[in-house]
Amino acid sequence: MASTQGTLEFESPQRRILTVSQLNREARVLIEGGFPLIWVEGEISNLSRPASGHVYFSLKDAAAQVRCAMFRARAGLLRFQANDGLQVLVRARVSLYETRGDFQLIVEHMEEAGHGALQRAFEELKLKLAKQGLFDAAHKKPLPAVPRTIGVITSPSGAAIRDILSVIRRRYASARVILYPVPVQGAGAAAQIAAMIRTTTVRAECDVLILARGGGSLEDLWAFNEEIVARAIYDCPLPLISGVGHEIDFTIADFVADARAPTPTGAAELVTPDSADWLRTLADTRTRIVNLLSGRIADLRERCVWCSERLQQLHPSRMLRERAQRLDELDLRLRQSLRGGLHARQTLLASLRARLQQHSPAQAITLLRNRSESLAQRLHFATRNCLAGLRSRLELAGRALHAVSPLATLERGYAIVSDAASGAVITSVSQAQTGQMLDARLVDGRLSAKVHNVTKETKP
Repeated sequence: MASTQGTLEFESPQRRILTVSQLNREARVLIEGGFPLIWVEGEISNLSRPASGHVYFSLKDAAAQVRCAMFRARAGLLRFQANDGLQVLVRARVSLYETRGDFQLIVEHMEEAGHGALQRAFEELKLKLAKQGLFDAAHKKPLPAVPRTIGVITSPSGAAIRDILSVIRRRYASARVILYPVPVQGAGAAAQIAAMIRTTTVRAECDVLILARGGGSLEDLWAFNEEIVARAIYDCPLPLISGVGHEIDFTIADFVADARAPTPTGAAELVTPDSADWLRTLADTRTRIVNLLSGRIADLRERCVWCSERLQQLHPSRMLRERAQRLDELDLRLRQSLRGGLHARQTLLASLRARLQQHSPAQAITLLRNRSESLAQRLHFATRNCLAGLRSRLELAGRALHAVSPLATLERGYAIVSDAASGAVITSVSQAQTGQMLDARLVDGRLSAKVHNVTKETKP
């Protein structure tokens, strides 16, 4: 009876019988519908790349593993080489491979997990920006020697702003500090930092900017490795100092900034002059100026005393009195001299003038000058006439020579014919024979000719 009931129960129309294919298909639909896109982190193992271009591998951790498939269209978007042992983070859909009934993940995106991915992204962005010239030294602006207003872009609640303010108060208390508050880590921090840098450019109220943050891991400092921040720093017209992290930390912002400080404290020291050094320099300069002025004043005082004494000796009133007395003496002597010897000197002067005119060389010089000019003219005329006669004779001789010259005859179309073998000049047709080679000289060259016919003409 039990078996009968069992047979009846097996054949009941209420029982649903599934094939393996149907079971796997429904299981796949159930699994895919029950899980949205998920992120899974694990280590790659058993990776294979068949000729189809798809990638198959397993993700595992210390306790379990799951099979994964990444189809060719998605695999072609990978920015790194996936290999066994690599820790990755994947975004995938949970599914079931119906043919084998294997539970698997269909991977749509894969990236390196943890520090490795960030470091790779850092190096790639650094190389990209370097090729585009964002790190070039030629673009970096000099820092002001004495900034009046210092802008600080950082978190208002972090230790960095306290350290910066402490250093500025100690080194250069007269500087005005403007805080531009921004988040320095977390989602959206990079965009807010870039926007604040652009805001400082628009407001234009600072001489120099400090971009600062305290130390932390690569993930903590990642906002300063974003391309948007790098380009905002590059476009900023104000000098900007990067003081991010500790001395061993380097960010993309450090390479783009006009100057890099190892810490926020170092950035504050770099941007501010040391007031103590300035005071010492000012005191030394003041001492030097006082010493120089004191020496100069002493020299001027001594010179003033000497000039005063000299002025007393050379006072115009004293000199005028002496000159007036001397003038009176000379006037008296002049009057006496004029009265006693003026007439005698006038007579002597007349006598000397007459003798001078008798013996003066002026007349002889005038005669010699006239004779010299006359001789020069005669010599010029004689030379010109002689040259003209010689030139005429030379031209006549040249024309006569040219008239009898064989070259002149040749210029009129004649030729000198000679035997090509012996060189003897042919002056008569009787000297030529048929077949003989002749050489004819013209005015501008020679011709070689062969005698084909000899015709003798009788003179009329």
